[in-house]
Amino acid sequence: MTTANNSRPGPSVLWPRAIILVDMNCFFAAIEQLDFPELRGRPVAVTNGAQGTCIITSSYEARAYGVKTGMRLKEARRLCPDIIQAPARPQRYARISTAIMQSLQEFTPDVEVFSVDEAFLDITHCQRLLGTPQHIAQRVKQTVFAASGLLCSVGVSGDKCTAKFAAKLQKPDGLVVIPPWEARERLRNVPVTQLSGIKDGIGGYLAKHGVHVCGDMEKIPISALTQRFGGLGRRIWLMCQGLDPSPVITTVAPPKSLGHGKIMPPNTRDRRVVLTYLQHMSEKIGARLRLHQLQARTFAIGLRTQDGWIGGNVREAQPSNDGGLLAQRCREVLAQCWSGEGIFQVQITALDPQSKYQQLDLFSALSGKRDALNAVMDDVNRRYGEFTLAPANLLGRSAMPNVIAPAWKPYGHRQTI
Repeated sequence: MTTANNSRPGPSVLWPRAIILVDMNCFFAAIEQLDFPELRGRPVAVTNGAQGTCIITSSYEARAYGVKTGMRLKEARRLCPDIIQAPARPQRYARISTAIMQSLQEFTPDVEVFSVDEAFLDITHCQRLLGTPQHIAQRVKQTVFAASGLLCSVGVSGDKCTAKFAAKLQKPDGLVVIPPWEARERLRNVPVTQLSGIKDGIGGYLAKHGVHVCGDMEKIPISALTQRFGGLGRRIWLMCQGLDPSPVITTVAPPKSLGHGKIMPPNTRDRRVVLTYLQHMSEKIGARLRLHQLQARTFAIGLRTQDGWIGGNVREAQPSNDGGLLAQRCREVLAQCWSGEGIFQVQITALDPQSKYQQLDLFSALSGKRDALNAVMDDVNRRYGEFTLAPANLLGRSAMPNVIAPAWKPYGHRQTI
């Protein structure tokens, strides 16, 4: 016989708030093993194309040897001589991610697509209809598998941060439930840097104030963190108590910036190759701005060398979404700042994207011909594939395959590869 305990409700009691975090397991590598059965049970490293040298992700079999995301393939082969390189197929990953996210709408409309392979579900108001949070989580796992053929790990708790922490505890194919009335105690001895959003910078500040594990947060008042970090400080203090107040966000906020970058063959010194990479990124940004009816006036153009980034910002007299104009600005920046040193990466970012319909452009007639050409090119490329129509020197860009960004979303302005 057990005695009643009001602080630990029975399984039939409704949670005041219930959040599920779905986390796909080694998502890209798992898709490769799904599509190619001969890869199952073997160490796989997904790279940016067949010529890629940087590992985007790897299978659990490869991770067992110490292979990590961001590691160079050469180093990974030293750790795991039998590792199999799999060129990334971003369009395939995007289709499966979309199918997964759409399947989650069967449970609740309150779904936040956190990244290409993660999503939060607020099931607070679904409990009477669908059952306990644990039961709903089990159904979620089954639904994700039916939609994708892939396994996922699921964390369930009363707030987003604790649910995300729970999902990491049993991988792959895990299901961990931390009821909200147990969250504070479960987190008490967990290092603060294991919680989402607390990295070395904030973690270092907390360590200086004697906060190493979540239970140490009781040592400092919430006002100290709020004064240092603003609203984020308040959230961090509450996260460590298992009380993350963050809501599940179902909309994609307007972009504060919009950019594209590429890692190049290490130490590239060929000016023609550098310009080709810059033009490729320019055309991608132009097409992406036009797709979402955006334009920008200020662009950051950067090139990473062994000693750091070079480049600068350029500002147009009128807002633009023309890749050709941006490519010309790249050539000008390159002429001004580059002395022939080896280049490892290029990055172009629109710093102030805005709706192209915010105000009438008195000089729009001057760019009308170019706009018409871009519209035709966009129509063709949307129908037949990216860069079916493109500047001639980009038609042979096979060494620059697309990569799906971690922040990819199946809707809104982040839907790009």
